Amino acid sequence: MPDRQPLHPVVRTHLETMTDEVGIMQHAVGSTPDAAHGYCTDDISRALQVDLLHQRVLSWPVIADSAWRNLRFLVEAFDVRTGRFRNFRAAGGVWVDGPGSEDCQGRAMHALGDAMASAPEATFVEAAGSLFERALPATLTLGALRAVASVALGCEAALRAGSNGRANLTLQVLASRLRGVFDGRAGSSWPWPESRVTYENALPVRALIVAGQHLGTPRMVATGVSALDWLVAAQTADDGHLSPVGNGWWAASGIKAQFDQQPIEATALLLGAEAAYLATGDGRWQAEMERAYGWFLGENDLGVEVADPARGASFDGLTAGGVNRNQGAESTLMWLVALEHVRATRPTEAPVAPVMARLPAAVA
Repeated sequence: MPDRQPLHPVVRTHLETMTDEVGIMQHAVGSTPDAAHGYCTDDISRALQVDLLHQRVLSWPVIADSAWRNLRFLVEAFDVRTGRFRNFRAAGGVWVDGPGSEDCQGRAMHALGDAMASAPEATFVEAAGSLFERALPATLTLGALRAVASVALGCEAALRAGSNGRANLTLQVLASRLRGVFDGRAGSSWPWPESRVTYENALPVRALIVAGQHLGTPRMVATGVSALDWLVAAQTADDGHLSPVGNGWWAASGIKAQFDQQPIEATALLLGAEAAYLATGDGRWQAEMERAYGWFLGENDLGVEVADPARGASFDGLTAGGVNRNQGAESTLMWLVALEHVRATRPTEAPVAPVMARLPAAVA
């Protein structure tokens, strides 16, 4: 296993800076929120998942207001006519016209499932579960790979929380779709189910592993682990550090873009490795989690820190010239997710006390 980078305390400074009474803003100029771009359901969903992770360390009363604000945003995003979530909301709270993306639908469902499984407040779980059930039927029409994967993960979480058989049926249908597209590339010189490797690539792989474990389908788990093996090998530098596909992507007939590397890819790999570790017990996957975590803290192509642990933030990516100095919502949330999932897999370490001075005075 590579040398482990230190864990850092839970710090919500930048999270709170980026958030107003509506929710977390999408973009930042440097560390200053850029209100001109408003909010999106994708980031609100991720922010809710971060709240759920942070309550394990900080306790529910500390983050309850934030969690309720994020859930309220999702309730307001839901369009009862279509069963779909709207995505973009302008500064001031006005919704931008147009249907939300399939990825937006998937991320909202994943966050709601996680809320059902891990929120300690019964009223909150009930509210999240009610919205999850209302939005579930429309998910069967989704076709985007990552959206299908996110809904599958949300269904698995909801089932752990005691949801009914409709979530189980949806999980079976969507997991079968995922397995089909990966099995269709088995033995090929290009085993990836898309013509390009793009963003958050380990998400569908993670969903395959988690769904296969829940459904008791070892072959599905094996398919996911095999695809993850390929992704990891393709994104590991000669000296052993993580070198994620850059935001120029990687076509089957081309060369993997080195830059701009984004935090979402590192965290997706980390979470995929966690799923493989929990499913197989193989310690090499814990090592892959540590490798992805290390990318944030300087174990990358340029040897510079992408995360800003003192503020609980992350820069928006790694470019050929260094880090992108903006600290937007997605990047920051990906760092916070990565940190808490690594913390959870180091049970022998003493808990890291939160930096209470950085929390509101009423909490500290």
